Amino acid sequence: MDLKESEIIGKNADTHWYYRSKAAMVREYCRQLPRGRILDVGAGSGFFARDLLSDPACDEAICIDPSYLGERDEVVDGKPFKFRREIKNPRADLFLFMDVLEHVESDVGLLRQYMDGAKTGSHALISVPAFQFLWSEHDVFLEHYRRYTLAKIKRVAENANLTVVAGSYFFGSVFPIAVLTRTVGRFLPQDRKPRSQLRLHHPAVNSVLSRLCQMELRLARLNKIAGLTVFCLARKER
Repeated sequence: MDLKESEIIGKNADTHWYYRSKAAMVREYCRQLPRGRILDVGAGSGFFARDLLSDPACDEAICIDPSYLGERDEVVDGKPFKFRREIKNPRADLFLFMDVLEHVESDVGLLRQYMDGAKTGSHALISVPAFQFLWSEHDVFLEHYRRYTLAKIKRVAENANLTVVAGSYFFGSVFPIAVLTRTVGRFLPQDRKPRSQLRLHHPAVNSVLSRLCQMELRLARLNKIAGLTVFCLARKER
């Protein structure tokens, strides 16, 4: 989770419909993968790595983010949970690149920085914001360079010498709402500072959105058409 958004929702990420649903999608993609050691690149608050540590198959998680003010070690479910500004030996079973590639000029370069030295058979799970036509002040606030299609993020993974295993869109159930609100937003006065569109909702609204995404999750890996987020799973072959 981006540290800017962490400041907005505070300790409510575990119940917020967006992060709760995305974490469920991450678990779905990781369900049959080796994931003893997790390296979460650009981890921010470390929300997704922390969530995966509750899985008995996960032994350790290391969050990497140059924006950390310092380094620290925690324990989650009896397992090491570490926060580092950088790491010299990026070796892991599972690499997470959750909403990080859109923050850098060279997305291929960042992937290669970590995956070139990765062991054969390790996996990279990537999520990025979908569709350039959804660009809004939300992207400006979070300092994004671009948004992606499924085909585009697959090409990025392949250009980083990874083999794409699977990919799909997610948050298709709320996609029409996002299209409407962002289209309307283009006609509103733009004299204010850019801000995130992430909000703390009324519990009833949060519950409805959570249920929509929960129903979508059953077939989400088959969605090759539209959504707010693109997921891509890739493997290091050699």
